Amino acid sequence: MFIAVLALASAAFCFPQFVNRQIDAMNSKLIWKIPHLVDKPFALGLDVKGGVRLEYRADLSSVAEKDRTSVMEGVKDLIDRRINSYGVSEPQIQVSGQNRLIVELPGIESVQQAIDWIGQTPWLSFLEQRSQEDTDKILAKMKEMEGKTPEEIAKIADLNIIIEANGTIKNPYFQETELTGKYLEKAALSFDQNTGAPIVDLQFNGDGAKIFEQLTERNVNKPMAIFLDGKSIIDTTGDGKIDAGDLYAPKVIQKISGGKAVITGISDIQEAKTLIKRLNEGALPVPLGQPVTQQKIGPTLGAVSLEQTVAAGVMGFLLVVLFMVVYYRLPGLLASIALGLYGLVLLAAFKLMGVTMSLAGIGGFILSVGMAVDANVLIFSRMKEELQSGKSLPLSIEEGFNRAWPAIRDGNFTTIVVAVILFFLGTSFVKGFAATLIWGIMLSMYSAIVVTRTFLRVMAMTKLGKFNWLWKPIA
Repeated sequence: MFIAVLALASAAFCFPQFVNRQIDAMNSKLIWKIPHLVDKPFALGLDVKGGVRLEYRADLSSVAEKDRTSVMEGVKDLIDRRINSYGVSEPQIQVSGQNRLIVELPGIESVQQAIDWIGQTPWLSFLEQRSQEDTDKILAKMKEMEGKTPEEIAKIADLNIIIEANGTIKNPYFQETELTGKYLEKAALSFDQNTGAPIVDLQFNGDGAKIFEQLTERNVNKPMAIFLDGKSIIDTTGDGKIDAGDLYAPKVIQKISGGKAVITGISDIQEAKTLIKRLNEGALPVPLGQPVTQQKIGPTLGAVSLEQTVAAGVMGFLLVVLFMVVYYRLPGLLASIALGLYGLVLLAAFKLMGVTMSLAGIGGFILSVGMAVDANVLIFSRMKEELQSGKSLPLSIEEGFNRAWPAIRDGNFTTIVVAVILFFLGTSFVKGFAATLIWGIMLSMYSAIVVTRTFLRVMAMTKLGKFNWLWKPIA
């Protein structure tokens, strides 16, 4: 029953559009409507979906050797936040070596547009709380715009209530101030002498100190939001912005002179370090310059590659099924059914975890299918030997699995070790191949040892268990 439920759930999750059609048909006859399944798309790699690949060499000449790794991770985090703010789906951003940053943007057609997005200077801004009246007006206007087309929105009166001068939507709770990241000299970690709690120290330059003094004077006992590239760097609700749902934001206790300030109320050191990293990113970004390499892959080429790869996978699967059924008869048929279930579960796992399906990753998936068949071949060969020795079918099944397991375990374990090495030492495409291969091998052992074994046990208890010729290979 568990295997059946797992198969149905995996199929529905992988291909929800078919289930949703049935739901629509049922809803047309029901009073209470059944909700649709969420149609989460597969994460397709750059070589499948098409897009832009850029490689940068960061200038770390002014960064101490011991700090370079953390600085590059900070740049990676910053670029990731920036790209996501433009709505790019499934960007792949990784650090290669000590100073190289690789950015892959699926679905983007313009190389120059991608370069412009990444090359902009990060924008760190300090925002003050709006009056309740302004907040209510903006929220009311947002509600008025809900569900309307761009043409209908253009006809709404007093859009200046909600639209900034640069054309962006206003934050209903906070408004821009003169204080930005260009006035921040540095952010550093310290600890409260009484409680030992982590504190973030801020140091502004001369002009920033004056602006900060004026800002804090008019915002005593009010929160102050800190935004990097239009998104809050302190967000307790996890929605990417400071809003009414966030109970904690830096609060101004008193007028602050001298350009020094502290952020308190931070829960742990890791949160404080993340905050410091993002503050310093906005103040002193590492220069990236122009990309050292740039590559554009057209969506047509990617679609053709995906089509050919999937066709090869389906053809290979059918040939494997044909061989298993013809040579191993009933056990081969049951193993083929288990193999189909294995493919569904593995695809569902990739979709759930957001594994990027590049051509190399799909290759790793197809190879893991062969690994799953290899385990069944070992098991059936052992079963044949037990049957030839005169043992009963149920006992031969158990002995076949028990005797084949050490070889299956050792073979799969050594392959996983090599795949792990490839994952940690390889490039992005090699990593994709290794990741899908590792997951595929682990699930293939479940398919062979649990699913196929269960099928064989059940069928051996039926009338089919009496026909010995169904259980013996051709030769």
